[in-house]
Amino acid sequence: MATPLDAITSIHKAFRRDIAEIDDAAYKAAAGDGDLSVVVDRLRFFSEILRWHAKGEEETVFSTMDRVAPLVARPYFLDHRQLDMMTEGLAQVSATSDPLITARATASLNTHLRIHLDKEDVHLYPILRERTLADEQASIVGTMAGEVPPERQPELIRWWFPLVGLDDREVTISVWKALMPEQVFARLKPLIRDTIGQDWAELTRRIPGLA
Repeated sequence: MATPLDAITSIHKAFRRDIAEIDDAAYKAAAGDGDLSVVVDRLRFFSEILRWHAKGEEETVFSTMDRVAPLVARPYFLDHRQLDMMTEGLAQVSATSDPLITARATASLNTHLRIHLDKEDVHLYPILRERTLADEQASIVGTMAGEVPPERQPELIRWWFPLVGLDDREVTISVWKALMPEQVFARLKPLIRDTIGQDWAELTRRIPGLA
C-alpha cells in the first residue's frame, strides 16, 4: 500500500532517468552526433524542478530529521549546496554553447545527483518513515508539493510520468488522490490521463475510485 513518502522516492527515479538521458544526449552532442540546443533546454527545465524539490526537502524533510534524528540531515543539506553550484554553473554552460563543456558538466551532475538520491532512498527516508507518523509524512509531502507553482503543475506531470513505470505512476497517483482536495485532483486527473495514454485503463483498475 502506498504511503505519502513513496511519492518522493518516485520523483527521485524520474530525476535519475532524466539526468542520465540528458547526460547521454550531451555526450552525443560533444561527439558530433546530437543537437546541443535540445540538451540545454532539458537542462534548464530539469534544474528548475530540482530546485523546487530541494527547497521543499530542506523546509520539511530536513527540518523534521533534525528533530527525530539529529545530525543525519546535515550531509544531505551540504549535498544540496553542491547541487546548487552545479545547476547555477549550468546557466553559464548554456551560454557558452560548447558541447564538450556541457558534456563535462552533465556527467558531473549525473554522478553527484545519483549518489545523493541513492543515499536519501536507503538512509534518510527509511529513518523518516520509522520515526514519524503517517499524518506527519502526509504534511511533509503536501508542503513539498506546494513548492510547485500551480500554473506549472501540467509541465511537472508531463515531465514526471513518462520517466517512471506503471508501479510508480500508481503510487504517485494514489498519494495525490489521498492528499489533495478533491477539486484539485479532479483538475489534474485529465492531464495525467492524457500524459500516460493507454496505461490509464490499467491504473483505473488498480486504484479504487480513479475512473
